[in-house]
Amino acid sequence: MDENQTIDQDRIMKVNIEEEMKSSYIDYSMSVIVARALPDVRDGFKPVHRRILYGMLGLGNTSDKPYKKCARVVGDVLGKYHPHGDSSVYGALVRMGQEWNMRYKLVDGQGNFGSVDGDSPAAMRYTECRLSKMGEHIMDDIDKDTVDMVNNFDDTLKEPAVMPTMIPNLLVNGGNGIAVGMATNIPTHNLGEVIDGCCAYIDNPDIDIEGLMSYIPAPDFPTGAYIYGLDGVRSAYETGRGRIIMRAKAEIESDDHGDRIVVDEIPYGVNKQQLIEYIAELVKEGKLEGVSNVNDETGRQGMRIVVDVKRDANAKVVLNKLFKMTALQSSFSVNCIALVPNKNDHSLLRPKLLNLKECIGYFIDHRHEVTIRRTQFDLKKAHERAHILKGLIIACDNIDEVVHIIRASKTPAEAQANLEKRFNLDNIQSKAIVDMRLSQLTGLRMEQLHAEYEELMKRIEYLQQILDDPELCKKVMKDELQNVKQQYGDVRRTQIIPDEHEFNAEDFYPNDPVVITVSHLGYIKRTPLSDFREQARGGVGSKGAHTRDKDFTEYIYPATMHQTMLFFTKKGRCYWLHCYDIPEGEKTSKGRAIQNLLNIDPGDSVNAFLRLRGRGLENEEFVNSHYVVFATKNGTVKKTSLKEYSRPRTNGVIAINIAEGDEVVDVRLTNGRNELILADRNGRAVRFDEADIRTMGRTATGVRGMRLDGGDDAVVGMIVVNDASKESVMVVSEEGYGKRSEVEDYRKTSRGGKGVKTLAVTDKTGRLVAIKNVTDENDLMIINKSGIVIRLAVADVRIMGRATQGVRLINLTKKNDVIASVCKVMSSELEAMVEAESRQKFSENNEHFAQSTTAADAQDAPTEVGESQEPEMEGDDQNGNTDE
Repeated sequence: MDENQTIDQDRIMKVNIEEEMKSSYIDYSMSVIVARALPDVRDGFKPVHRRILYGMLGLGNTSDKPYKKCARVVGDVLGKYHPHGDSSVYGALVRMGQEWNMRYKLVDGQGNFGSVDGDSPAAMRYTECRLSKMGEHIMDDIDKDTVDMVNNFDDTLKEPAVMPTMIPNLLVNGGNGIAVGMATNIPTHNLGEVIDGCCAYIDNPDIDIEGLMSYIPAPDFPTGAYIYGLDGVRSAYETGRGRIIMRAKAEIESDDHGDRIVVDEIPYGVNKQQLIEYIAELVKEGKLEGVSNVNDETGRQGMRIVVDVKRDANAKVVLNKLFKMTALQSSFSVNCIALVPNKNDHSLLRPKLLNLKECIGYFIDHRHEVTIRRTQFDLKKAHERAHILKGLIIACDNIDEVVHIIRASKTPAEAQANLEKRFNLDNIQSKAIVDMRLSQLTGLRMEQLHAEYEELMKRIEYLQQILDDPELCKKVMKDELQNVKQQYGDVRRTQIIPDEHEFNAEDFYPNDPVVITVSHLGYIKRTPLSDFREQARGGVGSKGAHTRDKDFTEYIYPATMHQTMLFFTKKGRCYWLHCYDIPEGEKTSKGRAIQNLLNIDPGDSVNAFLRLRGRGLENEEFVNSHYVVFATKNGTVKKTSLKEYSRPRTNGVIAINIAEGDEVVDVRLTNGRNELILADRNGRAVRFDEADIRTMGRTATGVRGMRLDGGDDAVVGMIVVNDASKESVMVVSEEGYGKRSEVEDYRKTSRGGKGVKTLAVTDKTGRLVAIKNVTDENDLMIINKSGIVIRLAVADVRIMGRATQGVRLINLTKKNDVIASVCKVMSSELEAMVEAESRQKFSENNEHFAQSTTAADAQDAPTEVGESQEPEMEGDDQNGNTDE
């Protein structure tokens, strides 16, 4: 008994459970990544697709043969190559035969293979299938040692590790899959365009993405419709990731009964039936006005969705709402991850994010290898045949003697030995002679042998030339690709609308004034300005946003719906966004994480922005005459032409080079002739001419703007002086004190000085948190870290001396509470006038209005919320900031 226990204990291996779980999970994840979920970059297939096609070829289930039951194909694939669930194999088989999923079908299906409405296919015992002609082309030359053959799951059969495809299937038919820790989503493309791009790559391997896009302008989806804007396409082709906007093909038809919207092509991947049901649901709930009915009139003539528009509604507006609210406009998020082979060992695969050039490059490398291996195989077979022909020709030239030797031999083996000895032949040649039929002794047959030998020698020379001459090999590859294009190429289905601004979203949104808020943890929203009410000075405010624990509304900005915003982060990057693209939320709602709207790096956050109406960045005269001025926490300032920021990208651009330990605190738009005032936490401010700062490049660091006291002193803000006679300087401290002073109280000095006192900082007032340039027509919105918001009229704060401590603006009711942010907006009296005019279309004279503000406070702009309407104009027009 003890002996058995000892033996059992010897068999027990003690392992660290953490290491075992880590090792096992890595093995599992790699198995999913390599052997299940991701396609191979060379043939564009996952193992299940490859096995289905190879299994159908083995069954003789080709395009020139009758259909076979899908159940038979699935069973054969399961039994021989893919020991998984039958539903997974049948699902993959069906998808390869669905014309709304595959740009070019690889399986020819018969029976119910599902529908674009999301209907499931019939059971596999009812449906039938066979290879399509293109599916056969995928496996051309597979029997010529063109690809490695590997053992199946039980080592009883061989299956191809990759297909020797002439078709760039990864791009042509795309693919999607979810692995462990990664996923792939690749759009479909037009075969002719991709082949043209492949040929261009063969001619010039150094071709860039822009050059390839002249051949492959964008994806081509099987459901047609439109690709709306090329920015997402370009990003996907350059980086492997991008967001492609797709829009349904819709027209407005009119007759005596009224207008109707007819949709005959929908975006790729959209379920038609669910789309129609969702439109009906929106109408029923009152979220979509102007629609009386929606019908599906799809028939043999093609897809047709009809949306009836009410007589009192504008069909164009209704169509724009449908694009905005439904899947009639949707996006395809490209994530081009595929398995790529190791250079030294092609059996080793690893996942990689690929751009367009890499996808084509790997395919061309694969085609080159297949071409070389096929040529070597054909050359070997040609040499073998030539060797036999050489012996047969010798026999025919000496036919009488050969017949005599064979007749004199007792056995075939003896005949072979005698022939080898007499004519200096080898065993293969002598066997061919002995096996030769009598019909080959005719004169015609002998002539054919000589002709075949001569033709074979020419072919051997040609094949050897392919192996020796890289240019001839390239020509062979291109000719084969062009033959595929000629046989299967078709016209593009998805039309491209290059300018995504062609859809004018400003027609959809009224230009109402809003307040944009960002919380400390980075949640952003827009709220109608009317949700905030004015209170008297010294009030306790109203409850702001409901945020999660330890979060609070840190930044607050006034804007209008039609404005464009350039967001600047504390680390010095710039991003672009329309106000109407910011999600709307109630005053008490949390908002949406800004990382979901902008591609901001972890650890970075937005703290400044420029607001520009409409397409101000496209006005060359405007961008060339205006400048972006930065102020950093450590007192650095930098001035750069606005033109440098006129083409922001999705992933942002470098706006300023930030030194270690520093960060951006303020950004302003100027005309090159303004005065600037910087203030620090210790209550000092310096005033100097903008001309003291030379213009620098976008990636420059800047120069000293203010000398700080050291310690934790830091710049809190910067203002641009527009009209010293009308404006005053408002400062606010962290304990809720504030005051106004005349601009002329601040003597002008050169940049880089310590400045003069702007607030008498005491324990009661706390240190300075904000500086604004204001007029009596402004209101202040003050928010503290506990989330309390108060709005008060600037006119209620009297003008005092520069060195005073000011008056209390807000009562801080909670212990250790301090002011988090201060923002100026237009007064309530002007707000009513703007509300009445904000929905009117801007005239051409107002087209290129621009204005700057900061995310930390959104202060200091010549005009504020609703700024493009005349009633609230408050400064001169030297900056191009007003339209009077």
